[in-house]
Amino acid sequence: MRLTVTAGALVMVVIGLMLLFLLTQATNNLSLNERNYARLFTVNVVVASALLVAIVWVGYRLFVRFRQGRFGSRLLVKLATIFALVGLAPGLLIYGVSYQFVSRSIETWFDVKVEGALEAGLNLGRVTLDTLQNDLSNKSRTAASQISETPDVAVGLLLDRLVDQLSAADVALWSASGKLLASAGPSRFQLTPDKPSPAQFRAAKAERSLSWVEGLDEASPGGQVSARVKVLVPLSSALLGLTPEVRFLLVTRELPPNLVANALAVQSANREYQERALGREGLKRMYIGTLTLSLFLAVFGAVLLAVVLGDQIARPLLMLAEGVSQVAAGDLTPKLALQGKDELGGLTRAFASMTEQLSDARQAVQQSMAQVDAARANLQTILDNLTAGVIVLDNDGAIRSSNPGAARILKVSLADYEGRTLQDIDGLQDFGREVQTQFAEFLVQRAEQDTDHWQRSFELGAGTISMHSPFDRTLTLVARGAELPGNGRLLVFDDISDIVSAQRAQAWGEVARRLAHEIKNPLTPIQLSAERLEMKLSGKLSASDQAVLTKSVKTIVDQVDAMKRLVNDFRDYARLPAAELKPVDLNALVMDVLQLYDDESQAVPVRPELDVSCPLVMGDAQQLRQVIHNLLQNAQDASESCQVSGTEDRSVVLRTQYLRTTGRVRLSVLDCGGGFPDQILKRAFEPYVTTKMKGTGLGLAVVKKIADEHGSRVDIVNRVVGGAVVGAQVSLSLAIENTAPA
Repeated sequence: MRLTVTAGALVMVVIGLMLLFLLTQATNNLSLNERNYARLFTVNVVVASALLVAIVWVGYRLFVRFRQGRFGSRLLVKLATIFALVGLAPGLLIYGVSYQFVSRSIETWFDVKVEGALEAGLNLGRVTLDTLQNDLSNKSRTAASQISETPDVAVGLLLDRLVDQLSAADVALWSASGKLLASAGPSRFQLTPDKPSPAQFRAAKAERSLSWVEGLDEASPGGQVSARVKVLVPLSSALLGLTPEVRFLLVTRELPPNLVANALAVQSANREYQERALGREGLKRMYIGTLTLSLFLAVFGAVLLAVVLGDQIARPLLMLAEGVSQVAAGDLTPKLALQGKDELGGLTRAFASMTEQLSDARQAVQQSMAQVDAARANLQTILDNLTAGVIVLDNDGAIRSSNPGAARILKVSLADYEGRTLQDIDGLQDFGREVQTQFAEFLVQRAEQDTDHWQRSFELGAGTISMHSPFDRTLTLVARGAELPGNGRLLVFDDISDIVSAQRAQAWGEVARRLAHEIKNPLTPIQLSAERLEMKLSGKLSASDQAVLTKSVKTIVDQVDAMKRLVNDFRDYARLPAAELKPVDLNALVMDVLQLYDDESQAVPVRPELDVSCPLVMGDAQQLRQVIHNLLQNAQDASESCQVSGTEDRSVVLRTQYLRTTGRVRLSVLDCGGGFPDQILKRAFEPYVTTKMKGTGLGLAVVKKIADEHGSRVDIVNRVVGGAVVGAQVSLSLAIENTAPA
């Protein structure tokens, strides 16, 4: 290793001195740089490749030792990385500074002002030539207009005058076929004068004039300068029929010799300046290549030093590892510790103790986490399968979490409202406020009454229901609240609407059966006794007494008939048969029922609004017919009894609607009456609850019972427009065919 390091260091020194010598000579001698640039570049590539191979070889050996898990390999890799960074970071800094210095220094060797002046001179020459061409072109077009109006006999004299007017060296008139028609100047005495090419004729004809410069590329600086500007202009045929072929005027003007000489001098100087400026790129590449090589040398030395020093540090640790393995040959517990008194021994003992403690602690934590996860999974499973709704709130009433039962009961995806309060959900504003109020009262009374929870029933969807309400019927909830650790609040509730409704229906059914039994029996004897009394006393009383008798008997008979109808209604309510659900065309059933309401003499007409897209529903046609009759009669009575000022159309609307979002069909009856008070809305489907002066109050109760038999939802709400009640609406939600009733 020592011999390898020494030989490598000597080689690096020799190569560095050689490169330094070449750099010094190349700076002062550009030709020497050009001759030896290829050799210098080859040396740089060879040295860089050798260093790269050495670094890759060292890195590969470290990687192999690391993969084998040999003791000390991690330390070697860490030391090599540290020393490499120590050598690389300053090297990169010096490399970056040197690179900028070399680049900017070489750039300063070439004066930017001179280069700009040369460019400006070239541009000035180009602009001057363009100006001369444009001036000659304009004058030539003017002269062409004069020639086009001159006969061929007088063209020669006109051309002679144009030579002086245009300061031209030669003026010639050419035909489109390339025949010289007339000329003034040296071309007059030439046997084969220079004629324009066919392409130039076509270009001049297309563009109305064509100008170009000849002889400028052939001129050489310091030699004979002869350059000229030529303009070719087509003549318009003013004499119709006399000149069947297009003629062209060719004007030639010699360029000033001083202008051409100066332009050529500037062009030559700029070319020579640019050629010499190309040499700076070679110098840049040479200096930058040397700097890059120096960086490689620094990195290689740092990595090599890291390997050597790392091996010296790791060797005692390897010996220590072998001794520890021999001492611990019969012990399987992880006790990697040294018995020595130096720092390494104390470090290994402390590390062994710490490792054992961490192992025990980790096992304990893993066991605790497993128990917590199992308990959490069990709790989540229980919450997910509860039929009751469970919501966890914070102190401000914001929703932290909820179970599927809560979303099912409230008809809202509560997961979308986490972090928000119940008041932010459409249809739950009142419920959220009442829950918050109940929690506030509970926290105040908890210390006084020593209670750990509160319990209360709520009714959701009672009264007027908006189109955005999630409830299509009134829900009766029993809720229970308690405080959780960590400033949380627990709200548990269940839907007891069906239980309450069933209990009420059962109670009223029992009442109806008893009333039908107790009241109907004495009605017939009462009626017969009154009729018999009338029969016995007829003809035996005076006229006035006879009239009183007849009127009294009639009153008794009429009231008995009314009582019989009342008893029959109660009997029908109590003995309503079970529904036989079959596919029914609801629209056809509605139109069949409406035939009984087509009488134009009715005070309140019925207007159907049927959804033609309604599918078949599952129902009992006879019971649905009874539902429609009851609802229409109630709606007509309500609309007829309420006189609405300023309202001309008091028609009852019978509407069907297919709700694609819920997959059900809604049957609705809308009247124009005065609506219902809140206390009536809450108990509208209970027997004998009515606002009419006549009737038993069993119509809506029968409708509710039939709806329950169909597994349908039935709701009654007030219709509100502009804050005023304009009527009531009763709706049933029926299941469609091939769908089981809810």
